[in-house]
Amino acid sequence: MSSNTRVGKPDYYEVLGVARDASDQELKSAYRKQALKHHPDRNPGDHAAEEKFKQASEAYQVLCDPEKRAVYDRYGHAGLGGSGFGSSPFAGGVDISDIFGDLFGEMFSMGGAQRQSRQQRGDDLRFDLTIEFEDAIFGVEKEIKIRRLELCVTCKGSGSVSGRGPSICSHCQGRGQFRYQQGFFSVARTCNVCGGSGKVIGDPCTTCRGEGRAAVEVKLHVKVPKGVEDGTQIRFTGEGDAGRAAGPKGDLYVVLSIKKHEFFERRGNDLHCVIPISFPQAALGAEFEIPGMDGAVQVKIPEGMQSGRELRVKGRGVPHLNERGQGDLVVKVMVQTPRKLTKAQRDLMTKLSETMSVDNRPSSPGLLDRVKDLFN
Repeated sequence: MSSNTRVGKPDYYEVLGVARDASDQELKSAYRKQALKHHPDRNPGDHAAEEKFKQASEAYQVLCDPEKRAVYDRYGHAGLGGSGFGSSPFAGGVDISDIFGDLFGEMFSMGGAQRQSRQQRGDDLRFDLTIEFEDAIFGVEKEIKIRRLELCVTCKGSGSVSGRGPSICSHCQGRGQFRYQQGFFSVARTCNVCGGSGKVIGDPCTTCRGEGRAAVEVKLHVKVPKGVEDGTQIRFTGEGDAGRAAGPKGDLYVVLSIKKHEFFERRGNDLHCVIPISFPQAALGAEFEIPGMDGAVQVKIPEGMQSGRELRVKGRGVPHLNERGQGDLVVKVMVQTPRKLTKAQRDLMTKLSETMSVDNRPSSPGLLDRVKDLFN
């Protein structure tokens, strides 16, 4: 408990700014914040910041260890055998990079830092492909051209003219870093000659400049499945950039853009269209053929068809992507009123109107769907 801490020694929990019941993750986050703020590399010549960094490091070293934390909670600093801010909590050969490497990979150039000598996965690539409306429904295979990084054919990926590849860096003796003491702990610096890889190429390839990879243009056959939508992303594994140091290739993502159709509109897996019919066809009913995406479609108009109503033709829409089944074709009927009539047509319409009566009183728009067929 805090009452057991020696006078003049800051409480470990207060140093990190956490509650006494703080979780391991809370301790780690608090230490990360303190260490980044007071690290000597960020505060050169600031002895107060260096001291705070030491305090935070010691506090975390104790509290992150369940046994040490239990002893400290019960007996305070006295229970730790006198180890305090004046002595190193990393005594006994413990390297700070082993404890904090996951938090400060770049800061210490250790543990969490990735050396360039290690394999690295290649970058993913994106290609935007525009296809026809019909291609999205029936599927299509397209040939595309992309530029990507591949193993250099001149040096076969070695990066050197001779093909021998890299040699040990003489500056850092292959370690990739330099280590020096700062205060009570050891800090590592990345070698500026080899960039941390520990190796250098003495005779770099003129084609790839020692990279081992070069940009080339390649042709690929892209298979677009049935039923894709606008914005669909198709992933092609291993078709991205080649990795570093013989690392795995990245992936290629083809993003689809679909052109609009002349009269069909897609809504989900259904196709929608509008067809005009005459007044006699609406009144008497009719049957005719319209073009569909997969062939002619027979449409039957029942007697007394009202303008704006929809007819649904099952299974004549868009195939479900990667599944069985298909959407529907939805046909919206619009009754056309003739703008001009011949004398014979006018006479016939006049005779028809004399046989029919319509109550022209206004009605609520919400009641229109319940109005009986006036032409029966």
